[in-house]
Order: sequence, then C-alpha cells, then structure tokens
Amino acid sequence: MFPKMFKIASVASLTSLAAVGSAFAVDLEFYFPVAVGGAAATTIEKLTADYVAANPGVNIEAIYAGSYSDAGVKALTAARGGKPPQLSVLLSTQMFTLIDEDVIVPFDDFVSAEEQESWINGFYPSFMENSQTGGKTYGIPFQRSTPVLYWNKEAFAEAGLNPDAAPANWDPAWPRKETEVAICWIVPTRLRSCSAW
Repeated sequence: MFPKMFKIASVASLTSLAAVGSAFAVDLEFYFPVAVGGAAATTIEKLTADYVAANPGVNIEAIYAGSYSDAGVKALTAARGGKPPQLSVLLSTQMFTLIDEDVIVPFDDFVSAEEQESWINGFYPSFMENSQTGGKTYGIPFQRSTPVLYWNKEAFAEAGLNPDAAPANWDPAWPRKETEVAICWIVPTRLRSCSAW
C-alpha cells in the first residue's frame, strides 16, 4: 500500500498534503510542463515555494519537464525506473497510459468524504470528465485552455455565407471547403486549423 502512494498523482494533490506534512516530513518531486510563453515556469516555482513555506515538513522539488509530451515521457520513464515523481502535471489523455502501466492511483484512495465533497466535487463537472474513468478521479484540473471561435466575415461573405452568423456547429451540411478559409479555432497562445487565415 505504501509504495502505491508514491505513484504519479496530479499537481492539485498539493492542497491535500498539508495534513500529511504535519504528521511526518515529506520530500516530493513535482514535474511540470510549460506549453505557453511568459513567466509560467517562474509562477509555478513560486507557487510551489509558497506552499512549502506554509507547510513545514513538506519539501517539494519543482522540476520543469519541458512540453506536455516531454513531461509525460519523463514521468513514465522515471516510474519505470523506480523513481516516479509523486506529483506531475500531465495531459488528461495520458491518464489511460498511466493506468495501463500501473503507475497512477486515483485520488479517491486518499481523500476523505469531506474532501471529496468540498474539493473534488467543487470543480465544474465538465472540467472533471476527462480526469475520471471507472468512477474514479485520476487528475485534477490545473490549467484549462478556453477554445474561442473567430470567423473571418469577409471570407464568409466571399463564400456566400452570412458574415454576421457564426457557425453553430460542425454539421456536415456546411460547405467544408468554403468555410475552412473563413473559420479558425484559437486556443490561447496558438492558432489551430488556420493555414488559410
């Protein structure tokens, strides 16, 4: 049971470690990726240091692990090598690989009913769906991107579409070729499907 506690978890479990820290000293490794520009790594390192300062007996080494893909590979490699990080920010899509490799345990094994209600159930259900499977919670929302739809009104008009009506869905009835030029999904910090923009 004790070794299972040291399988890969999620960064959000930091909030539940305060009680653990008062019981005995804990040394943890925390892998985190940075997929955006700016001072994200510095911010994460500062938040980690602030948490450690507020929780005597808990030591966390924040380790920048590259991109999300890099962080997933490094966490799995470390786990296979017998030294997994106890905390890691990874893509929710990596959850199934981690489960298949038996290197992740659900939060449900470690949280009380009160923590389940106040913490895990405190997130928007739609944010939790891709972190849960089989009735168990394997991840906690950390940094959700918000997709935004922009449309090029001039390109819509040129394609014979109403430039003042954004597409309501990706219905196959939409003339794909004409609308590809006019529609672009924006995820903060990078463009998607915008080669003709």
